[in-house]
Parts: sequence; structure tokens; C-alpha cells
Amino acid sequence: MLRSTIVAMLAATAAAIATPSAAHAGETNTTRTASQAPARSGHVEANGVNYYYEIHGEGEPLLLLHGGLGSIDMFAPILPILSRHRQVIAVDLHGHGRTSLGERRIDVSDIGDDLDIVVKALGYDEVDVLGYSFGGWSAFRLAVQHPDTVRRLVLVASNLARDGFFPEMLPQQAQVNAAMAPAMRDTPMYKSYAAVAPDPGEFPRLLDNMGDLMRAPYDWREDVGRLGMPVMLVYGDSDMIRPEHIVDIYQRLGGGLRDAGWQREHMSRNRLAILPGLTHYEVGLAPEMARTVLPFLDGTSEAPNWAAQVDAQTGGH
Repeated sequence: MLRSTIVAMLAATAAAIATPSAAHAGETNTTRTASQAPARSGHVEANGVNYYYEIHGEGEPLLLLHGGLGSIDMFAPILPILSRHRQVIAVDLHGHGRTSLGERRIDVSDIGDDLDIVVKALGYDEVDVLGYSFGGWSAFRLAVQHPDTVRRLVLVASNLARDGFFPEMLPQQAQVNAAMAPAMRDTPMYKSYAAVAPDPGEFPRLLDNMGDLMRAPYDWREDVGRLGMPVMLVYGDSDMIRPEHIVDIYQRLGGGLRDAGWQREHMSRNRLAILPGLTHYEVGLAPEMARTVLPFLDGTSEAPNWAAQVDAQTGGH
């Protein structure tokens, strides 16, 4: 099998460490600088998994969860933006980055329970959560299973059922396994993993685990109705998630069902953003994504008010 095909399969599975497109290369650098060193870092044990975490910045807490086959380091382009406004709690998910795989299989419902333990162990009762792709699955399960822990939820490039992907992605995902590891040695996925993993030799088992996760059937759409907190969905306009699936999730959240009204009287509290010129592999790293979600996380709106504009122009008459 051609190495380029293998790489495409892994990217389709995880969308973890994507080389930025030429259009974004000038402002999207996936190497963290010394100024991005965490204020605090360490490990928290949760249900047998020793999770690595970092804390950056000050302000309201924001739990930040990376994509599959990635780590905290993939967020280098957006960490400075988020941490200027928030105290970012970034976590390497089970088997990823500096968090060992161990013997437990990777399961996002289990990770949801683990993350609740991690958040509480670090001293937070409630956090906002932003998860990208696989991290979005984990964020969703945390919010469903421990709703009192999540104040606001942002899901970036995340589907909630296997048929949410374009159908051509599914056979590619089904072929991911340990046998692909040797061909991955020169890819960003392996290089970023090997640079920080406690045991880089675990990479083949990580591929087996992620392949098993992708091959298993899942459909969490009915759980959308259990979300009591405000939710924002963010996708690239060239995402691997089908637009019909995106709209279905948004409508289950109460959005996109009617006109909001000129005074926003019928507007859903939940939000949907489709960012132009971005694929699934880029949207989680994009500075415009970070800037888009911050007003939602802060509970504010930057939308102009027509009535206020007219009053200002006419002196209220």
C-alpha cells in the first residue's frame, strides 16, 4: 500500500496533527515556543490512566481537548489566543502525548468519566470545555455524563454518529491498525508522539486502539437532548463531517428551526459556525476558530444592533 494512502487513512481517522495549508502557514505554527511554557503541569490518575495536564493563562477555566493521534502541542497556534482570555487546562487524552496507554482500551465514555475526575482533582467545580474531533467526542461524553461540571461546551469538527462522516471515509478508517506503524515513522503523527510519549514503542498499540474505536458503531444523537448547557458547534466549510449531519445536531440543539426575529426574540442560545476555507484537519488549529468561540465562551455577542444604530443616528426620534 502506498505510504501516501496510509497517511491519508490516518488523517481521516484522527485529524490530529495536520500540516497547515499554504494559505495559513504564515500564522499557523504547530511548534510551541518558550513563551508558551505552562504555568503548571503534572499528572492526575483517573480510573487507572495517568493523565498529563498543563495550565496556561488566567481567568475563567477552559478545558481544552485535542484530536486523535495528537496532544496538547497541536494547539500551539491557538494557545496564546485562548490563554490571553482564559485559564486553559489542556489535557493529553488516554494513550496520547504524555499520557500512557496502559492496558485499558480507549473508550470515549470512559474518558468522559476520567475527565470529570481530572477537573475535580485540579480544584475546579465547573469548567467550559472545547474539544476538537476525538477531543470533541470526549468533551461531549463529559457533558452528557457529568453535566454539572460543564458550563459551556464547544464541539469543533466533531460528529455524533458514525454515519456523520462522508461514506468514503469509513473504509479508510476501518483499515487503521498496528501494521501501519512502520510506514508512519516520517509523519507528523508519529514524530509528535515520539517526541513526548513515555514509551514511543506503544505507537502500534495506539493505532490498534484508535482503529478499534473507529470500527465500533456509535450514535449519540439522542444524547443531545440531555445537554442543559449552552453549546457551540464549529466546522470547516470543507470538513469531513457531512453538512446534513451538522444541521441535524444543530436542530436537535434547538437552532435552525425558525427565523430568530429582528430583535433576536426567537434566537436559540446555541450557536453554529462554519468557517470558510478550512478542512477538518485545519479547523482545530486555526486562530480564526479560537477568535470565533471566545465571545460564546464569555456569554457575549458582537452582533450590531439595528435599533441602537438608528437611535444613534436620529437622536432617538
